[in-house]
Amino acid sequence: MSEDLRAAALAVRANAHAPYSNFQVGAAIRTASGAVFIGCNVENAAYPEGTCAEAGAIAAMCAAGERDVTEVYVVAGSPAPVPPCGGCRQKLAEFAGGSVPVTLATVAGEEQATTVGNLLPGAFDADHMA
Repeated sequence: MSEDLRAAALAVRANAHAPYSNFQVGAAIRTASGAVFIGCNVENAAYPEGTCAEAGAIAAMCAAGERDVTEVYVVAGSPAPVPPCGGCRQKLAEFAGGSVPVTLATVAGEEQATTVGNLLPGAFDADHMA
């Protein structure tokens, strides 16, 4: 995975608003144009109203008019690399093919490589609504 995605995810992780869990997460995604979009988790006292880092990066990407994710990097201060939640797996699948690489990482530098398809096999997509 690209070092620039790691650096971007680590940097944005520092901006996470996690006063309840103290679990800061940063995400960086690259699009087909080469642009990098970042997001961090933002917690809320009304717990279900928080936003995941991956969702924030995807929202920034969409706000910029892009739609095609080609690479993902997620970093957290956990003992082992932490995967995206189920909802974020679905969000990633909306904008990324199953073969898109995803790196899960810790701030200490441990990394685990996977793909969007491995994170969400059998993803629900628009073809299911045809």
